[in-house]
Amino acid sequence: MPSTEIELRGHIIDTYLLPRVWAAITDSGGRYQVREMRVGSSESDPSYARIAVVADTDADLDDLMRELERLGASPMTPDEARTELVTRPGVLPDDFYATTNLPTEVYLGGTWVPVTDIEMDVAIVVDRAAGTAHAVPMHEARVGDAVVVGHEGVRVVPLGRPRERETFGFMQNPVSSERAKALAIREVAESIRAARAHGGKVLFVLGPAIVHTAARGSIATLIRRGAIQTIFAGNALAAHDAEAAIFGTSLGIDLNTGQPVEHGHRNHLRAINALRAAGSLDAAHRRGLLGDGIVAAALEHDVELVLAGSIRDDGPVPGVITDAIAAQTAMRRAVRGTEVAVMVASMLHGIATGNLLPATVRTVVVDISPAVVTKLSDRGTAQAVGLVTDAELFLSALVADLGPGPRLGPVEGARMTTTPHPKAMPPHPGPDGEAGDATR
Repeated sequence: MPSTEIELRGHIIDTYLLPRVWAAITDSGGRYQVREMRVGSSESDPSYARIAVVADTDADLDDLMRELERLGASPMTPDEARTELVTRPGVLPDDFYATTNLPTEVYLGGTWVPVTDIEMDVAIVVDRAAGTAHAVPMHEARVGDAVVVGHEGVRVVPLGRPRERETFGFMQNPVSSERAKALAIREVAESIRAARAHGGKVLFVLGPAIVHTAARGSIATLIRRGAIQTIFAGNALAAHDAEAAIFGTSLGIDLNTGQPVEHGHRNHLRAINALRAAGSLDAAHRRGLLGDGIVAAALEHDVELVLAGSIRDDGPVPGVITDAIAAQTAMRRAVRGTEVAVMVASMLHGIATGNLLPATVRTVVVDISPAVVTKLSDRGTAQAVGLVTDAELFLSALVADLGPGPRLGPVEGARMTTTPHPKAMPPHPGPDGEAGDATR
């Protein structure tokens, strides 16, 4: 019967990698025998296992190895990564290797080479002469690119999780709304503080409920404190942020009294119209149309603001990227260097962002709906953990936990890379949306 040997390295017990590999082998109808096993003597020491894997046929063994390598197992004698050339723009070879968001390496010239810009569900392009490999989304594949095919010569590096360094440990079973919130939010604040101490970027993905629940002031405060470097959102966040600044309402509801105002259902449209008349978000801010809200704080503190539109948008607001591929490209560029991602009340933009994030990014999802909290993990962002609570309560508590101290930022001598935000982009020339859908 066909057989091979694999090895596992790292925190294979704490991360449940070892039992998951065993389960994958037996579930496929294969068999295994542990040939060598070394268990780390402390919580910080890695472990090692060498395992013989047996299957009924060569095809079964090949399929099983694909799954084991996806989990993080490596063949004892790796083969050189195979590649095929792209012959049509945006079309990959049939057997292209589809990535996970875990750290990934390819075997080139007898050396394991890390794949840069890793994210899930993309291809790997290698440059053998340079000894490099990078992730490429399908639509960016160019004629002549050498794309990795098959699974030989590819290995996934599982994330190590020594217990004493576990972050977001409070949320390993995240969906319960009855868990203590104070500890959860305190740990999120500490992760942000730690990332900022050495210049790491913090990304917030925000839905319009931030404004509806009167939490826009908390986001503006976090921006001014240096806790946020990048914001992903849609047309609605900017529209209702401006509505709140100009009319004191969100969706026509007075943010101070909670009562509907006469003709308030038109306010978000009037706000969008005023921004479009100004020509850009920057110009609108100079005219005082953005008040002291989220967009105003982002412009004042050079926060990168990527507003990705949808088919339902009214207006849209100037600076909203209406081309889906262009928006994806802008988001893909902006996530580089992100160490902490916080997604609040935004399911669709949250899922889109999760697809772009490496598994090494600490990701927390906050929503009042348990289904939203779990959906990101269901879609493949395995590192995402969540907290079921109200957006305004979470953000106000996060502001309190980060405290009124000096502005968060890198230590002296540290460097941080930033990219331009769309504050100077011209307004979209298209007509206003037919339906009143700046609300999502």
